[in-house]
Amino acid sequence: MDSGGSTDMTLAFELEALKSLADPNAVFSDARGWTEYVGVVSEKPTYVVTNFTRKHRVRQDFFSGPRGVAESLENVKRQFDTARHVYVGTTDEDRAVAEETGWEFLPLERAAEAADWATADPEEEEDAFAGESRDDWP
Repeated sequence: MDSGGSTDMTLAFELEALKSLADPNAVFSDARGWTEYVGVVSEKPTYVVTNFTRKHRVRQDFFSGPRGVAESLENVKRQFDTARHVYVGTTDEDRAVAEETGWEFLPLERAAEAADWATADPEEEEDAFAGESRDDWP
């Protein structure tokens, strides 16, 4: 991905955007080559983000914790002082929260195309969990 020649960037993925990628671990590994910090933000509870990132072996520099996305982006921007703060998302709401918090918004499709990241086939993801059930879960 062309980052404008500088690695002085913080990159945040909305969880749903990250779930749309075929190999989130490879994406984070690639992004580490041209960013300073990379992490995940979400409205979902912390354990949802943690479970997903562990399952996909994603090592993040930050995550939203028990806060909402806007508060998380504001906190990350204060903590990680880089020249650029880029938020990768998939919805108009993601774009709005980026603008509200002073982050650059990058739609997942554009990011994936520019960085040559493969996106996941949503039907394939559903099929992977299709007969999976747990007796110890409500």
